This record gives sequence, structure tokens and C-alpha cells, in this order.
Amino acid sequence: MPGHRSKSEKQDAAKQLRRDPYEVLGVSRNSTDQEIKSAYRRMALKYHPDKNANDPKAADMFKEVTFSYNILSDPDKRRQYDTAGFEAVETENQELELDLSSLGAVNTMFAALFSKLGVPIKTTVSATVLEEALNGLVTIRPLPLGQPVSKKVEKQCAHFYSVTITEEEARAGFVCRVQSSDKSKFKLLYFDQEGSSGLSLALQEDSTKSGKITSAGMYFLCFPVYRLDQAVNSVAAAKDPDTAFFKKLDGFQPCEITELKAGTHVFAVYGDNFFKSASYTIEALCAGPFMEEKESLRAVEAQILTKRVELSKFEAEYREVLVQFTEMTSRYAQEMQEIDELLKQRNEIQASYTTAPPMKRSSSRSRNKGPSKEFKEDGQVREKKSTMRDRPKKKKWFNIHLKVDKRKPC
Repeated sequence: MPGHRSKSEKQDAAKQLRRDPYEVLGVSRNSTDQEIKSAYRRMALKYHPDKNANDPKAADMFKEVTFSYNILSDPDKRRQYDTAGFEAVETENQELELDLSSLGAVNTMFAALFSKLGVPIKTTVSATVLEEALNGLVTIRPLPLGQPVSKKVEKQCAHFYSVTITEEEARAGFVCRVQSSDKSKFKLLYFDQEGSSGLSLALQEDSTKSGKITSAGMYFLCFPVYRLDQAVNSVAAAKDPDTAFFKKLDGFQPCEITELKAGTHVFAVYGDNFFKSASYTIEALCAGPFMEEKESLRAVEAQILTKRVELSKFEAEYREVLVQFTEMTSRYAQEMQEIDELLKQRNEIQASYTTAPPMKRSSSRSRNKGPSKEFKEDGQVREKKSTMRDRPKKKKWFNIHLKVDKRKPC
């Protein structure tokens, strides 16, 4: 009868059974980020638990697909894996995206609670929404350029919009923005055409808080525009403020699509709230009248990229100085303790140069002084009383005794 394997042995066995992430997703090693993302979404939709409720093999495949995508979607982890395989990839803190529509009421309540407490929880678009879009079963509303539309979308549901742009508008650039004045949580989605009426998810942006609103935007300006994924390294950063600072710009990565061609394009607003609907205003704009803003955006993002490089160098210097500071602080405390101990010894030695009996403690001295003080005060009271007795009493004006000499006539 074979013996029971330890937890570490089981983990080693599981590592040996891991398949190449490229093989799992069915892509080549020189595939682009967009190709990897598209392959992941197709396979995740195929093996999603919503569609395979009683199939354990599909559930395992879904986990494997998600695990492989977590490696290949991160540029640093992908480079580490290409260099040294699974051993170079940290897998303990892999962040998974939760499909809220597949969670029970209790799990959804816990997820909402953790989100309120500041725990970063990444959510994904419902598999039902993606499948309906792929099968062409969604209602698409027209969205004219420059005309904002305000709506309310239910949780884990989506509103689809089509925008048509000309050749001139495509060359000038295109922007789609969504805002929520009541700080609703949502996702802005962009879909590629699949066949005659099918749609596949190509891009998504999570809403972020900015002042008194939440907003998300996609910018197709014919030059690389960057997006900031604030969830990158958020778990590790939450444990260490220094890490939070130095990893702040790690999620600053270029968008997969930089420009749109002339024609009709489909966007959607997905309600990403846990329990309630999301209010929003969506607007599509041609970037032609915003030339100054385009140049400002390009300049600012170039400065951010430079700052990210500088931050990486500064971190190495900071960590080195921090180690020295910690050592100096520890030595400071040690030196202070040793000096205090030496001064104490010095005082004791100096006090030993005497033949007088040791002095009593201050508390005993205060107790001995107590009676004498009381006696002194008592003496003062008695002396005061005797003085008052010796002093002639003063008569009040209304009790005056008049002495009359009878011998003398009046």
C-alpha cells in the first residue's frame, strides 16, 4: 500500500504536470499581446464554469487556461518564463479575475465587503454576455459622434453601441469616454467583428475614481497611448508602502490598439457593481478639434515613461541607503544604551567614596519629616490661639458701656 504523500510532494508532482502556457493557449512564442488575449478569451469562454457546470475536466482546463494567461499577459513574467521556465515565475500571488455572475449570493457579499475594505478584486465580464455577443444576440444602439447618451445598466449586464467614422475622422483620431456622476463601477468594452454578426471582446477598461466621478476611456490617436493598470502588484504593494510607491508605474503599459479604421465599431458599457445598477454617460468624439490635447497627452506620457525608468534606478539607491539607515539607527540605540550604562556605573563608583552610613530613601525621609511638620503646624496654631486670648476684646459699637461718675454733678 503506497504511503501518503506530503503537501510539498503533491505540489512538486503538480508542477511536473504543468503544460507549456503557449501550448495551453494554442499560440506561438512570438505571438503578440493581442493574439494571446484573443486566444485566452476564446478558451475561457469555451471552458467557463457557467457553461460546464458538471464537468470537472472543463473546470481544470479553465484553471489551466487562466494560469497560463496570467503568465503570458505580464511582460515581466513572460520574459522570466521564456528564460528559465516555471521556476522563474512567482505563482503564489497570482491574481485571478472573478466572474461575479457565477458567484453565489454569499460569495458575492464577501467579495463586496473585501472590495469596500480596500482589498483589490479583479472582475471579468460575465460569460453569458460574451457568449450572447459572440452569437450576435445583443441589441446594438447607434451612438452619434459628439452626442452624449446617459443610461443605467443593470449589474453584470451590458449596453452595446455602434459608432461609424469616416476616413478623415479615423486619421484625426477617435476617443470614447464613459463617466458616472454617482461613482458607479463599470467597464468600457470594445469588440471586434466575428463573421457576419458575431462580436468578440478585444479591449476593456475598468472605471477609476477621479474626484467626484468614476470614468474610463479609450483613445485611438494614431500613436501609442498608454493605460495604467492599478491592480498590478496591488496585493504586494498593500503590504509595504515603499513597494506601493516603487511599483506605482509598473502597470503603465501601451494599449494594444492605437488607431481605428474607417467603418462601424462596437463599444459596450458593462455594469460591474456587486449589487446595484450603474448610471453612466457615454460619448464618442473625433479627436480632430483636440490637437493641443493630443500633443499634451503625448508629452506627459513620455515624461511618465522617463520617470518609470528613473524610479527603477532610484529604488536600488533607496534600498541601499535604507539598509544603511537601519544599521545606523540600530547602532544609535545600542550606543545610547551603552553610554547610559557606563554613566550609571560611574555614579555608583563615585558614590562609594564615603564612610557615612547610606542615606535612606526619599520616601522614608518624607515619612520622618511628616510628624515634625505636623508638630510645627500644631505649635503655630496653639501660639496663635494664646495670642488671641491675651489680646483685649474689642467691643462692638452697639454694646458700649458708658461709665458715669456719680460724685460729680451733671
